[in-house]
Amino acid sequence: MPTISPDGPIWTLDLGADENRFSLEWLELVDSALDELEASAEPAVLVTSGTGKFYSNGLDLDWLVQNFDQHAAYVAKVQTLLARVLTLPVPTVAAINGHAFGAGAMLALAHDYRVMRDDRGYFCFPEIDIQIPFTAGMTALITSKLSPRAAFDVMATGRRFSGVDAAAAGVVERAVSLDELPDVATGLVSDLAGKDRTTLGTIKSRMYAEAVDALRRPAQES
Repeated sequence: MPTISPDGPIWTLDLGADENRFSLEWLELVDSALDELEASAEPAVLVTSGTGKFYSNGLDLDWLVQNFDQHAAYVAKVQTLLARVLTLPVPTVAAINGHAFGAGAMLALAHDYRVMRDDRGYFCFPEIDIQIPFTAGMTALITSKLSPRAAFDVMATGRRFSGVDAAAAGVVERAVSLDELPDVATGLVSDLAGKDRTTLGTIKSRMYAEAVDALRRPAQES
């Protein structure tokens, strides 16, 4: 389950040690962790990562199949989290320790920076192959973060990008060894810890206004 811990200005959100799927409990715990971070007053940056084989495998599809009547409300919760991370008023970096699939890959894209392990794990949007079109909000998020070429390649092919491939495509900033991952990720944001939160939050909200608006619309309108 997700846990957050500060070490000076570096706040690390551990997404969990399993597939880190977006269960309702998982979503609530991540929201609570972000509440704790936002309630702090000192300079801060956020690093997110998983423990083990997965960064996040995305939506809790098993639960969703059994509770399809709650589909719209569930997707709205997921998109609200993505919008929150996208506009979080502190610098953010995803340290992608393993597989990042579907909504898990979207969560990584919602960060300001991304670093990925170079020897194991894939970044992948399988939606084209499992016949689940992206919502308007998810589409807006992805296209706000990637070049048109990279966005097409990740969204329309179902290709599994290794860390090295993801770096070459501009999906992540760097691909590094697992041992280097925490330090390289932290190094991208540590000197930004003192940026004014109100100003940074406003910049992000305006920079990604279209994606934020689409993510926050009711799911049935997406």
